[in-house]
Formats: sequence, structure tokens, C-alpha cells
Amino acid sequence: MSVAGLARQLRQLVQELRDTPALWWSFVYFFCLLSGYYVLRPVREAMAASSNMDTLFPPALIAWFDSHGIALKDFTLQFLFSCVFVIMLVLQPLYGWLVSRYPRRVFLPLVYGFFIVTLLIFYAMFNAGVPGRGMAFFFWIAVYNLFAVAVFWSFMADVFSNAQARAYYGYIGAAGTLGALLGPIITSTLVQRVGIANLMLVSAGFLLACLFCIWRLRPWAVQREREQHLIDGEQAMGGSIMDGLRLIVREPLLRKLALLVLFGVGIGTMLYNEQAAIARRMITDPAASTAFYSRIDLAVNALTLVIQLGITRWLLSRFGIAPALLIPGVAIIIGFSVLAASPLPLMVAVVQVMTRASEFSLGKPARETIYTRVDRQWRYKAGAAIDTVIYRGADITFAWVHKGLSLFGSHIVFAGGTLLAVLMTLSALGVLREEKKLPRDR
Repeated sequence: MSVAGLARQLRQLVQELRDTPALWWSFVYFFCLLSGYYVLRPVREAMAASSNMDTLFPPALIAWFDSHGIALKDFTLQFLFSCVFVIMLVLQPLYGWLVSRYPRRVFLPLVYGFFIVTLLIFYAMFNAGVPGRGMAFFFWIAVYNLFAVAVFWSFMADVFSNAQARAYYGYIGAAGTLGALLGPIITSTLVQRVGIANLMLVSAGFLLACLFCIWRLRPWAVQREREQHLIDGEQAMGGSIMDGLRLIVREPLLRKLALLVLFGVGIGTMLYNEQAAIARRMITDPAASTAFYSRIDLAVNALTLVIQLGITRWLLSRFGIAPALLIPGVAIIIGFSVLAASPLPLMVAVVQVMTRASEFSLGKPARETIYTRVDRQWRYKAGAAIDTVIYRGADITFAWVHKGLSLFGSHIVFAGGTLLAVLMTLSALGVLREEKKLPRDR
């Protein structure tokens, strides 16, 4: 996109923010949500990479593994991610109970209130140097990242119609990207001055801002439900705590969405793990390795922002969700095919940027617009189950798949990734077939 075209899109965004207060508050909401998360993400990475096992794990857990002849430090990430998946399985029914029993005006503040209170607990733990705080924090931020964002998008589907979602979700996603850029800047600027513990308070402040945005957005959700004669979101939706998983099994569209997420996460996991393996082999200097990863993150966020501001709205408004769902899969098939032939670090970095940016700027907004045309059980229960249990299940599954394929070399890993990209594209086609059966906005 040209500079003039991007400037035109920015002017249009400013005008939309002036004309549509709900878009403004949604913009601020997602910006604060991802700012708060990315303030803490470097803390998680530092904890997971720490060589001090007493900081990361409780002494009793280390002793138990030692007594069974297992060095926990050799399986740090595998242990942490496996535990995260189990935690998701436990929390999904609890979340289902919460959204079934309480109306939107209660459970939305409860979800974010829980994260704020636990951040205050972590503030005390990090100040006191409690052993095992790293593991607890790693588990917490994995839950926060998925549940808090899933709740956000479910609420957006209450506020906006399908036509509005196609027009605005690219802009809202751009707000999150800006937050993702600001968060690490805050951390790198403050952590040496105020310490890790005080970053918990910074993140809690962003979540308080999210609560204020929810309060300001509720009237628009109520208004949309009344105008379109939808079920009142201010009443408890009822149902079973397991409705989310049952809906995924029963409904063809949700099954296709679950498969789309499953294969998409699998692609990202295999690419991330193989990139790390290649970087370890070919970039031996720690400073050079850090710079390599930082350049990738910068490129991902920059490309994502440009697409969100300049292309996403145009694609979704003009052509619907089909191009946004299909373009990432086709691009990844091409990229992984090239990597299967030539797995060089530079090419891996290019495909990594392309994969992550296309998901953030096209795939995710396109999937979320679908939830504006279904009932609240699908949004808050099934959608959350896909974004938590299915997501983390795919993460741990393909981490082990990568470990097996990596025994045969990078070429085989990327050949497997190409197959996953084909399956992801076929799943996207299945989603599009089922999506056509949904009713349009009333």
C-alpha cells in the first residue's frame, strides 16, 4: 500500500472513531487488553528460560522429579505446556458454569476482576521472592491470554452487527497491534527502574481500563439486541456447563472452525519450534539470536498493522470473509513448500512473519465476524472452548509431533507443515460452506 493510501485509511479511521462511539471504546478496550498482556509477556519468557529452577518451580516438585531420576530442567517447556492444557480442561467447565448462571453485566466484570485480583497476588509473590512463582505465573498468563481475549471478541459480537464487524474488526485488531507494540516498550523502559513486581500493577491498571470500556459499551450491546430482536444479553443464558464442547461436536460450522484453529495452531507451533532449532544451530551468539527474534516480532507487528489499516476492512466489506480465510492458507502452502526445499534462517523468518501477520490481520477478524450471526451460546461457550481447549490442545499435540518429525530433519518438518496448511485451507472452505447457511442480519 502507498503512503497516500495508508494516510487515507488513517483519516477514515479517525472519522469512524468520531462518528461511532462504540468503535472508539472497543478500540481503547482492545488496546488496553493487549498492552497489559504484552507488558507481562517478557516476564513469562524470562521465567520459562530461567536457569534458576527454584525461581521457576516449587522445591517439592523439583525434589519429586529428582527422586524419580528425572531432571526437570530438561523438560521445562514440555512440562509447563502440558500442565497448561490440563488447566484449560479444568477451567472450561468453570467458565461454562459462569456464563450459564450469570448475565453479561456480571460475568464480564467477574472475569477481568479475577485477573486483576490475581495480579495483585503475583505482585506480593514477586516482591517476597516466593519459590515457584515462575511456574504459577506461566500458568496464569497462558489462561489470561486466551480467556481474556476470547471474552473480548464474544462481547464484540454482542455490540456489532455482521456488517459493522466487517467494517470495524480490522480497525479494532489494529488497536490490539498498537497495544502489542506499546507493552514491550513499557516493560523495557520500566523493568530496570521499578522491578518485575511493579509491572503487575501496570498490567492491572490496563485491565481496570478494560472494565471501564465494558461499562461504556454495554448500552450499545443492549441497543443492538433490542433493534434486531435478539435474546437479551442482560439475562443469564442458562444451559449446561459443557454446552461449549457439545456444540462443537454437534454443529458442523463449529466443527469446521475448530479444525481451522487446530491446523492453524499446529502450523504456528511447528514453525516456531523448528525456527528455534535452526536458530540454535546457525546463530550461536546470544545477542545475535535476541536481535534475530526481535526483528521478527517488529516485522510481524508492522506488517499486521499495515494490513489491518489498509486491507482488512476493504476485503471484509467488499468480498466478505472468504478471501481473509483463504489467503493465509494459500500463502503458507507456498511458504512451507519453499522451506521444505531450502530451510534457511532468513526464509524461516520471512515465512514466520507472513504466517503470524496473516493470522492476526486476516484470519482472526474473519473468524470473529461469523459469531455476530449466531446466538450467545455459540459465542460465549463454543467460541471460548475453541479459543482455549482446542487451541491449547493443538499447541501441545503439535509440539510433540514436531519433536518426532525433527528426528528426520527440517525438510520433513516443513513438508509436514505444508500438509497442515493444505488441511487448514480445506477447513476454511468447509467453514465458508457452512457459513452461507447462517441467517443474515435482521
